Amino acid sequence: MAQYKQATQAVRSGIESDTQHGSVVPPIYLSTNYTFEGYDKIRGFDYSRSGNPTRAILGDAIAKLENGSTGVITCSGMAAVNLVTALLCPGDLLIAPHDCYGGSYRLFDCCAKKNAFDVSFIDQGDDAQLAAAIAKKPKIVWLETPSNPLLRVVDIAKICQQAKAVGALVVVDNTFLSPALQQPLELGADIVVHSTTKYINGHSDVVAGAVVTKDETLGQDLAWWANCLGLTGSAFDSYMTLRGIRTLGARIRNHQENANAIIAFLQTQPLVKTIYHPSLPDHPGHEIAKRQQKDFGSMFSFDLDADEHGLQVFFENLQLFSLAESLGGVESLVAHPATMTHRAMSDEAQAEAGIFSTLIRLSVGLEDADDLIADLDHAFKAVAQEK
Repeated sequence: MAQYKQATQAVRSGIESDTQHGSVVPPIYLSTNYTFEGYDKIRGFDYSRSGNPTRAILGDAIAKLENGSTGVITCSGMAAVNLVTALLCPGDLLIAPHDCYGGSYRLFDCCAKKNAFDVSFIDQGDDAQLAAAIAKKPKIVWLETPSNPLLRVVDIAKICQQAKAVGALVVVDNTFLSPALQQPLELGADIVVHSTTKYINGHSDVVAGAVVTKDETLGQDLAWWANCLGLTGSAFDSYMTLRGIRTLGARIRNHQENANAIIAFLQTQPLVKTIYHPSLPDHPGHEIAKRQQKDFGSMFSFDLDADEHGLQVFFENLQLFSLAESLGGVESLVAHPATMTHRAMSDEAQAEAGIFSTLIRLSVGLEDADDLIADLDHAFKAVAQEK
C-alpha cells in the first residue's frame, strides 16, 4: 500500500484480507483466545490482550498513514499517553508544554509527584525557555501542536533537531490534525500519539488511542509494555475505528470547509475579542503551520466579551453546537475549557497557560455551514440583548 496516496491507504486498509470466505471488509475477531498449533507453537495470536487480528489491521493502517513502522492501539487516548510514559524511569525528565491537554497535564503532574519521573511544563514557543529545558538533557520532549485549546503552534522539525542533539525522544500529540493534515514522523519526531476517539474514528462512538513509532524496535518495546500494562484496545473498538478511518480524508475536507466559513463569520462579530486559529495571518504560529501542516484544521477557540452570565446565555442559546467534551466527530461541539477539558489544572496553571473563563472552544462538524453560522449568530444576539 505504500505506493498509494493517503486517502487510498485509508480506504483500502484491510480490504480483501480475509482468506477464509473472501469478505471485502475484514471480519471482526471477538475471540479472547486462540488455539496453539501444538506444543509451544503459537499460530500468530494467543490471547487478545497481547494480540488481536482486528486490532493489528488498525494498528498497521494508522502506522501507514503516519509513515511509521509500528502502530500500537490502546483502549483510550490517555492510555496512549500513559503507554509512552512507560519509557521513563525515576529521575528521567519529561519536557511538556504548559498549555497541553488537561488530561495529559494531570497525568504528567501526578506521576511526577509520585516520583515516577520528573516533569517540567514550559512555554515551548519561548526559545529561551525551550533551550534551557533541553539543556537539562530530558529523556522525552512532548509536543502538542496545535495545542489544546489555544491552538499554539511550535516548529516540530526545529525542536526535533534540538532534542536529538541531547539524545531525547520527541513525542507529538497529533490528535487535533490527524495524519490527514500533519505527519510529525516526517518532520523528525520519534513517536506520534493519537486519541483515535477524535478525528480518526470521527463519529463519537468509540474511545480509543494509538501510538505510532518511526523505529520498529521502539514500537516493539511499546507493544510489549501495552500488553504488560493491559492498555491495548478491544477488537470491537478497533473494528469501528477502522470503519471510521476509511472516510477520514473526506470528513477532514468538509470539517475544514465549514471551519473556514465560521472563522470568517466570527471575524465580523463585535462580541468576539480574539480568535485562536493558525489560519489567521496574525496568529504567531501561522508561518510555521503553513510549513508543517497540510491545512489548518477545524478546531479553534475564541474569547467572548461577556461575564459569567453572558457565557451561560451563549451556551443556552446554541442548538447545533452540543455543550460537550471531546472533538473531531461529525457533530459540532462547543466547550468551556476552564470548567471542562482543563478543569484538572489549577487556577494558577490555567492562568499561566492563558486559559481564562471567557475562552470558548469549537469543534466544527459536518452540518451545513449556513445552519451553524445562523446558530452562532442567534447565540451572539442573545448575549448582546442581555448587556
